[in-house]
Amino acid sequence: MISTELARALRDSGLNWRPTSGDAFRIDRPEVDGDLFTISEMTVEAHTRSTGTTLGFNGTTEWALDSVELGDALWLPRDPHVR
Repeated sequence: MISTELARALRDSGLNWRPTSGDAFRIDRPEVDGDLFTISEMTVEAHTRSTGTTLGFNGTTEWALDSVELGDALWLPRDPHVR
């Protein structure tokens, strides 16, 4: 997985993210910056709506979040060179 700093640079340069199962992300807010999440039909699902994409948290008791806007999430693409 790439660093948070590189992920921000890629996002800021225009890299689009279409969330799919297995994608790792952070919520790009200081109060939760250290937490890592993974798109999975069981816990976090991407919901595409006419107003945009939201990431829905399904049954996560440790979180007071129901969902976050895609723009508040920072995708951490897998580095194909790291195994």
